Amino acid sequence: MSPTPKYITATEAVACVQSGNRVFIHGSAATPVHLVKALQQRYNELRDVELVSITNMGDIDFMDPLYAKSFFFNSLFVSANTRAVANSADGDYVPIFLSQIPQLFRQDILPVDVALVQVSPPDAHGFCSLGTSVDVARAAVDTAKIVVAQVNPQMPRTHGDGFLHLNQIHSLVWQDTPLPEVDYSSKTSDAIMQIGKNVASLIEDGATLQMGIGSIPDQVLQNLTGHKDLGIHTEMLSDGVIPLIESGVINNRRKKLNVGRSVTGFMLGTRRLYDFVNDNPQIRVMDIAYVNDTSVIRQNPRATAINSAIEIDLTGQVCADSIGTYQYSGIGGQMDFIRGASLSDRGRPIIALPSLTSKGLSRIVASLKPGAGVVTTRGHVHWVVTEFGMVDLFGKNLKQRGRALISIAHPSHREALERAFFERYKVQ
Repeated sequence: MSPTPKYITATEAVACVQSGNRVFIHGSAATPVHLVKALQQRYNELRDVELVSITNMGDIDFMDPLYAKSFFFNSLFVSANTRAVANSADGDYVPIFLSQIPQLFRQDILPVDVALVQVSPPDAHGFCSLGTSVDVARAAVDTAKIVVAQVNPQMPRTHGDGFLHLNQIHSLVWQDTPLPEVDYSSKTSDAIMQIGKNVASLIEDGATLQMGIGSIPDQVLQNLTGHKDLGIHTEMLSDGVIPLIESGVINNRRKKLNVGRSVTGFMLGTRRLYDFVNDNPQIRVMDIAYVNDTSVIRQNPRATAINSAIEIDLTGQVCADSIGTYQYSGIGGQMDFIRGASLSDRGRPIIALPSLTSKGLSRIVASLKPGAGVVTTRGHVHWVVTEFGMVDLFGKNLKQRGRALISIAHPSHREALERAFFERYKVQ
């Protein structure tokens, strides 16, 4: 018989946090905003509390000067509302593959004192679900000394690795609140639409797809309605897969692992997505150490990884996490899937990016900005796609790569790139 849940206030629940503790914050749509705000209200009592998290969402201010002596934000993946603090004296960023973050917790490299998570209400057997984000949260709750859960009836109950029994939770806080939503379906441009068509043309029937959220993945998915027997094994899931699953284009029939099931580590989208995955056995939300394991990814045939970049140089080095020295996001799972797809039978790792920034600068550059981080090395990069075409750099030497990348750069920047190419190699 399951225990009867006993709910307390957020203020009472976060009273367990002590100065010097390391506190894990559940991420993305599962960010427990109510608990985080209650913790921040204890700034007068606390000192040197380290907050660790991947992507955070919701109305949370981590840069208030009141919190400077109380909290240090040690980001494992920088997001919009943690970007300022991660680039300040009151925070920092840990460069790490998404697949290996669970090791930080399980091997006591970053032992967790308190985990703040958001879960679905307990079922008849006393099991809650980590819902939209199992990812690194599974390892955090398994290893944390104390688990505090914000229980939200609007959090979907998802199948996979996310079940958490009431016996594993030390404090429960009831909070009925909408989850954050993101919709990229209306955020597009002619360039993005063409990139979507270009990438879709590289995807074969029977492929197993990994793609993130954003206007490019959304456009790719919109161009797959004529494909057959596609599968999903991805670190994150968004709304664009729903019509393809409902129509049978995505059926996971030809996968070698998790046949008939779409696998993800977390999801982020609109309420339609959260309702679609609720108690849906077709969707498995799993530990990111499994989802992003290269040895797992490669087992599915035609694994096709679609990722983006901030800039790429003429040798094929991909910067996807920083603008010069400014930490913009993180390594995440790009390398996990680029490598896994490249080792898969007929797999295709793809870097897709618009040729220009919002300011009209070329994303294909002679050299990366000083201080820029290389996420995907030139030894790992294969396909690169812009609105002006597609090139496969695998097996090409440096001169061949440079010429190929110039051919898909924006026409207004090709002459400057050709000059840089000549200065480097002394050939036309």
